[in-house]
Amino acid sequence: ARGCTALLDAIGRAINHISIVHKYARSEDVPNKTLFVITTDGMENASHEYTFKKINQMINDKQENNGWEFMFLGANMDAISVASRMGISDKRSATYVNDSEGILKNHLVLEKAITAFRYDDLDEEADVFEEVKADYEKRGKN
Repeated sequence: ARGCTALLDAIGRAINHISIVHKYARSEDVPNKTLFVITTDGMENASHEYTFKKINQMINDKQENNGWEFMFLGANMDAISVASRMGISDKRSATYVNDSEGILKNHLVLEKAITAFRYDDLDEEADVFEEVKADYEKRGKN
């Protein structure tokens, strides 16, 4: 709020929290898959605990060792560049138009991606946010 976005701290704390929940849950209660979706309308400018390097290490560890999938949607920034610094693929990240139409587009695209992920039908090479990127190219760049 008010221009302070501790984005890296929020991501790091959430990854740690979910990891702890998985660690102490009964084995039958731990999900087979974890999808971690980050959506923000503000650039990182207030974190104190985590750096891009640390978040990148955490994300890479969860992707490689636990099979987690990460997605990043950001407005008012070059979201693909920001996501890349965190270790998130350009095919799993996009800049969106921060208005009702752009946010609706995000949710519709995420619905498809989450369904595909849930049913093991998420193509690793597919650009999940192609429609969001097209909308940004059409309406977001002035």
